[in-house]
Amino acid sequence: MTKKWAFVSDFDGTISKKDFYWIVIESYYPEGEELYKQWKNGEMKDIEFLSTVFQATELSVEELNALIHKIPLDEGVFPFIDAVKQAGGDFIILSAGTDYYIHELIRYYDLPTIPVFSNRGSYENGGIQIYLDHSDPFYSERYGIDKKTVIEALQKDYEFVFYYGDSEPDSHPARSADRMFAKDKLVSILDEQNVGYEQAETFADVHERLKSEGWV
Repeated sequence: MTKKWAFVSDFDGTISKKDFYWIVIESYYPEGEELYKQWKNGEMKDIEFLSTVFQATELSVEELNALIHKIPLDEGVFPFIDAVKQAGGDFIILSAGTDYYIHELIRYYDLPTIPVFSNRGSYENGGIQIYLDHSDPFYSERYGIDKKTVIEALQKDYEFVFYYGDSEPDSHPARSADRMFAKDKLVSILDEQNVGYEQAETFADVHERLKSEGWV
C-alpha cells in the first residue's frame, strides 16, 4: 500500500550550510583545493574526489566525529522534520556524499529515525572509507548513488514525493520528483535545463510554503 507523501532532501549544502568536504579541506587537507579544481574541470568523477578527500585525514574516530559535529546545519530543518512527521509524511535524506557523517549527526542531534540513501561509509585508517556496490540498483559510476533512480523507486511507495537540493547532482532527481525545491547553484542549472522548480533558500521557506498549503 502506498503512503501519502515524503519529503526528500539532499544533505550537503541543503540540510547543511557547508559541504563536509570543504570542512575537511580547510582543516586538514589544503591540497584538496587543487583537487577541487580538477574535479570541477571534469578531470575526476564526483565519487573519486570525495573518496580522496574523506580518506585524507589522519584522525581518531573521536576526532573525526568531533569534526563532523562542526558541520553547520540549517536550523529550520529541525522543526520542519517534526512538522512533516506530525502531518503523516516521511522525511528522507538522499545524499551523494556518505552516510557516515549523516548518521553521526542524526545520533548527535538525537533526531528521530530518518531513512538515509547515500554512499556507505565507515571509519578506516584515520578517515572515511566509501564502499561502492556495483550491483546495487541505485549505483552510479559518477556519483556512487543515482539520485534519480532513488526518487523513482520512492514514487512506487508514496503518492507524492517532494525533493529539495542545491547543486548539480540534484538536477537529475529534479526531473522525476513530483515537486521540486531548489537553492543556490541548482537554480541556474534547472533554468538552463528548462526543468520546473520552486526557489527556497532555507527550510523555513519550504516550511512556510507547505504550511500555507495545508501539507504541514
